[in-house]
Amino acid sequence: MDFKELAAFQKSFLLAMNIFNLSKSFPKEEKYALTDQIRRSSRSVSANIAEAFRKRRYPNHFISKLTDSDAENSETSVWLEFALKCEYIDLATFTELNNQTIEIGKLINFMINNPGKFGCKI
Repeated sequence: MDFKELAAFQKSFLLAMNIFNLSKSFPKEEKYALTDQIRRSSRSVSANIAEAFRKRRYPNHFISKLTDSDAENSETSVWLEFALKCEYIDLATFTELNNQTIEIGKLINFMINNPGKFGCKI
């Protein structure tokens, strides 16, 4: 299995791309603040899942990278909340994207709690 086949990777990558496209409409004054931060955190979710998968030979490293991924996913949720409160996105968009972060978080936590199912030797 390749990390790109993992549901958590696929869903987090899609979310990061959706956020990238959405954030193109954010005000220019947010370029180095909200826009940069939400793009970085959303992309880090997928990147950390990929790193975790490559470290599955070492269960503690696998879990550690996944907890980093989960933290980045939570950060993305906070940035979405800021985008909503700053009125850069509407409630429907926020709800859709935030629900995706919740689903991704559940998938990541399943991986954390079940490392043996992902090739870790426990």
